[in-house]
Amino acid sequence: MNAPPKIYVVDDDTSFRAAMGDLLVASGFGVVSCESAAQLLETPLGDGPGCILLDVQMAGLSGPQLQDRLAEMGCRLPIVFISGHGDIPTTVQTIKAGAEDFLTKPVEKGRLLAAIARALARHEEMRVQEGQIAALRMRLSRLTPREREVLAMLVRGKLHKQIAHELGTAERTVKLHRHNLMQKFEVRSLAELAVIAERLGLLPAPGHAKDGDLRQTGNKHPS
Repeated sequence: MNAPPKIYVVDDDTSFRAAMGDLLVASGFGVVSCESAAQLLETPLGDGPGCILLDVQMAGLSGPQLQDRLAEMGCRLPIVFISGHGDIPTTVQTIKAGAEDFLTKPVEKGRLLAAIARALARHEEMRVQEGQIAALRMRLSRLTPREREVLAMLVRGKLHKQIAHELGTAERTVKLHRHNLMQKFEVRSLAELAVIAERLGLLPAPGHAKDGDLRQTGNKHPS
């Protein structure tokens, strides 16, 4: 049985943390309560589903400062701010920095649970996308250097004849490389191959790279 999503409640108000913890546990969530940003930073966050309920004004690091620190650390947990000190500039700042929502105390139960549901859905969507990218990178790593060169030119619209001329090889050899590419990426069309190349970051911004630059990019193993 999967563990319930974990909600990290970060607030320096003891009574608020207790009330929030009771509500969330009754709603089927796992809860970790932290009285400060420093305590959260010392807490293993794991990689399972979850989100952070974060106050704005706290001793030490403020909520927005903690948001920035978590982003620097590569933490992907979505953040829902809950504050009694909400103002428009702070709300705009936190939302622009990627917060899922900004709620004002006292927050109505239905609105809180709806915000958490959205945050968890976004987190799951992100986890799925990252898993898909990891699978594509694994397939990319299986290509030979020449297959990567052919991929780079195919997704830029080069014809088999043009690729063969540029690589100094026969057109039938290019077609064989294309066949192998399609098999390794499990696609049936060049359009699908182009979408994969875009998702892997192999297509430069228009006007920022020449074909040779793209082939060089395609030859690098993704980090």
